[in-house]
Amino acid sequence: MRISKNPEERKAEILDVAERLFTTKGYNKTTISDILDEISVARGTLYYHFKSKEEMMDAIIMRIVNANVAVAKAIAHDDSLSCFAKILQILFSLKADNKDSKEKIIDQLHKPDNAEMHQKSLVMTVLHIAPILSQVVEQGVCEGVMAVEYPYETVELLLASAVVIFDGGLFPNEKEILTKKAFAFVSMAEAALGTKKGDLSEIVKLIMG
Repeated sequence: MRISKNPEERKAEILDVAERLFTTKGYNKTTISDILDEISVARGTLYYHFKSKEEMMDAIIMRIVNANVAVAKAIAHDDSLSCFAKILQILFSLKADNKDSKEKIIDQLHKPDNAEMHQKSLVMTVLHIAPILSQVVEQGVCEGVMAVEYPYETVELLLASAVVIFDGGLFPNEKEILTKKAFAFVSMAEAALGTKKGDLSEIVKLIMG
């Protein structure tokens, strides 16, 4: 006998099951039938909420991204923080090891079977976090501590390069190599954002940590 649940609760339940299977079995190897076997819903009910497995994957990624966005917005709106402190805290909040409940799925995204899911997570992170960081940069411009003609575009380029180049699942990041990349990235970011040398130096510790 199926238990009647409200649509949002049922939708979340389907996503929870799909997320667990995607991260343990692999996205490509998981079928709709696998998901149905794990949850007591009719096929029609599942398709009412999600038209495809890809839609489920997108929704799972967006749950993670939305949680990151909420934290980033709270930091960006904290008037007690300098623009440099905001940038550092927002980037720190994106680190997977700061989210115990999501650490497993982030780790699983690096597996070959989940390459598509991983790629989408990187793209969605850039698209949703860049606007928030660009507002922080605009604050820095208004305060006279940054000088950048295209705040959003500059932030998007920096963030996109960072989430890719510092992703251990995509590039080899042995300590010596990572250290050089970290210093190079900070130097590039300071030049692009028109800050004084050393204003973003704390990002090196963040990357190395």
